[in-house]
Amino acid sequence: MRVTADRDICVGAGMCVLTAPEVFDQDDDGLVTVLVSEPDDDAAPAALEAGTLCPSGAVRIIE
Repeated sequence: MRVTADRDICVGAGMCVLTAPEVFDQDDDGLVTVLVSEPDDDAAPAALEAGTLCPSGAVRIIE
């Protein structure tokens, strides 16, 4: 699994950080930052959920 985020369409809702804080963070402007682009098996379910919950579609999960 690979995690990417499109900061150009991120709206700063923070759902990714709330759902998978080990994979995502937000910068000073509130935009998504990917901390771990290839999450381990423990973090993968939360990363998948974060991709589903992202209101702008900025978080993308590639399996």
